[in-house]
Amino acid sequence: MRKILLAATAVACLALAGCNDSSSGDDSGNKPPEKLPSATATSGGETPGTAPEGAALALGTPARTVGARTVGILEITPTTVVHTGKSGGVTSKYGTFVVVTMREKSLSANPAEEEKPAAGGWKWLAPDGQTTVAGNGNSAQVSLGAYNSHGEIQPGDTQPRATVFDLTLAQARGGSAVYTDGTKAPFRWEIPAKDSGPDVADVRRQLNP
Repeated sequence: MRKILLAATAVACLALAGCNDSSSGDDSGNKPPEKLPSATATSGGETPGTAPEGAALALGTPARTVGARTVGILEITPTTVVHTGKSGGVTSKYGTFVVVTMREKSLSANPAEEEKPAAGGWKWLAPDGQTTVAGNGNSAQVSLGAYNSHGEIQPGDTQPRATVFDLTLAQARGGSAVYTDGTKAPFRWEIPAKDSGPDVADVRRQLNP
């Protein structure tokens, strides 16, 4: 009796396997390709493109990004944030400048540079989900001396850089800096609501020489 049951079970399993194989073969040409997870994506609860999902990176955490025009690898490490209503003779239009400085290193054999604002670059994500492009308001007039570098970074080199936002006090509290690289992948860092990081004193000197 046991032999009969085992034989019947084996026949049933073979029949089921045959059905499964046939079904996979029929559907393989019709199934859309599986979507691979990106470095960060958009939040299901927000309008696509406004709020990258997942936990934000902490200030001081590096991220490997793809350079503009998908050339080179750029490691970006935001290190310091300074909040100020005025820089030299320039006053914030909306309430406060948020200055985020960073170290950027080219990790590939080719020079790499940040993606341009038109294709990605830096944005501020406020707690309510609103985004603001860097250089808005009067922030483009802020001069940062040693942090004013632009353009390509040569292989193996590291440069100090900065991005500046002109924000309301409500936008600045609890917000994030978001960088979108050459592959359209967003990277998000949580920015403290008060001056933080190892270079605060130096950044303040650069803001008010």
